[in-house]
Amino acid sequence: MTMNETELKISSVCDDIKELLIHKNRKYGNSALKPNRIFSKCSATEQLLVRIDDKLNRIMKGAGLLATDEDVVKDLIGYLVLLKISMESDKNDDILNTARSIYGEGIKAKPDILDHAKDFD
Repeated sequence: MTMNETELKISSVCDDIKELLIHKNRKYGNSALKPNRIFSKCSATEQLLVRIDDKLNRIMKGAGLLATDEDVVKDLIGYLVLLKISMESDKNDDILNTARSIYGEGIKAKPDILDHAKDFD
């Protein structure tokens, strides 16, 4: 099925955001989702919420900022995408922690291939 004009624009904007996020991830490392926690001990999700609050605060204080600075909008969309990823990770961590509470510490998030190698001896 071919895309209509609006769908093509949606695809293009999403591709731009994807490229921006990948570029920043390569430039700064995975600091948004795996922060160094030098001073703050907040979760990645909480730190992203703070960044989003700061960005929204700047938008509110800068009259006409949205009309003149497209990067602010891209940054905000990027933070929201990262927030969604972080929240999914939190949900997966919650599921893993629940499984560990039921079945014990033998549950791993990512089974090590070497643990299974002995099964084939």
